[in-house]
Amino acid sequence: MTTTTTTPGYDVPAVEAWIQARVPTLRTPFRWTRLLGGHSNLTWRIDDADGRAAVIRRPPLGELLPRAHDMAREWSLIRALSGTEVPVPAALGFCEDPSVTGAQFYLMGHIDGHPLYNADDTRRWIPEDRRTAMGHSFVDALAALHALDPEAVGLGDLGKTDSYIARQLKTWYRSWTASIEPAQLDDPRAHSLQAFFLANLPDQGPARVVHGDYGVHNCLFGADGTVAAVVDWEISTLGDPLADLAYALNQWPDPTDPLPPNPLSPTSVAGFPTRTELAYRYAERTGRDLSRLDYYIGFNRWKTAAINHGVYARYLEGKKSTEGVDLQALVQTIDRSLGQAEAAVARLRVI
Repeated sequence: MTTTTTTPGYDVPAVEAWIQARVPTLRTPFRWTRLLGGHSNLTWRIDDADGRAAVIRRPPLGELLPRAHDMAREWSLIRALSGTEVPVPAALGFCEDPSVTGAQFYLMGHIDGHPLYNADDTRRWIPEDRRTAMGHSFVDALAALHALDPEAVGLGDLGKTDSYIARQLKTWYRSWTASIEPAQLDDPRAHSLQAFFLANLPDQGPARVVHGDYGVHNCLFGADGTVAAVVDWEISTLGDPLADLAYALNQWPDPTDPLPPNPLSPTSVAGFPTRTELAYRYAERTGRDLSRLDYYIGFNRWKTAAINHGVYARYLEGKKSTEGVDLQALVQTIDRSLGQAEAAVARLRVI
């Protein structure tokens, strides 16, 4: 958190006037404090004249890809999930008029909690005796999200309801093939795995709201170590909840893993439940059959490889600055992700 006298992206007088007219619980003037993280969205804490705090978010400056940094989507999720068992910040106000400050923005309640980006964050904010409760709370919040009927909470039009995995496979395989030439890198496993996933598509079942990037970096953990709020809903859609679960579990180590966890990972420190324990807990709470969970784990590892392959291609094309970037480490991440995908598929075939 950084206090500053400049607020890039915000016309402070115009924004404060908009808030004063529409959010009666806050009273100007405000003290603005920059919050780090948040997918490069311009995110600030504002403290009002009476000491009440809120958070404001808008997209980054510059030209954006279509549907990227979608504040309206984030706002719709937070507003719809308020009052459910899914912990989210209070929805305070949404400005759809870009003339106020150059882009849409929304205002949400401030949560006294912390995301976890690395092992040091975990050691600082989550004492070892609270880590079991933290892991349980993490998976329970996701189970609560997947228990909701999208229509019942007003999110039935959030996205397409069928063929979530098939659509993802098409999108990210297209990304892989388009990146081969600029990346000067291909791997036969990317193609064979995509063919396997397509040939063995599971029955999706009823579509549920999927967060899309659910992890400890997008949860705010309170003083008791439990999830106080889930944030960063901008890529959420309707889809297969087991794909969302597998993505969330990928960052949790397990004794069955062939390699030790990355020591910098926030879940690498002692005291946490294993990935298998969290999966069992999710199954108990949702009643979902996890016998094919390794399919979804493999799919997510393959997708991670495709995403990083595209990033690597953009670096080699000069579309992203390579200053301070370890390109060889990125290549190793692609290789490791494909290897993890193959291992998951192998476990599935054994079953």
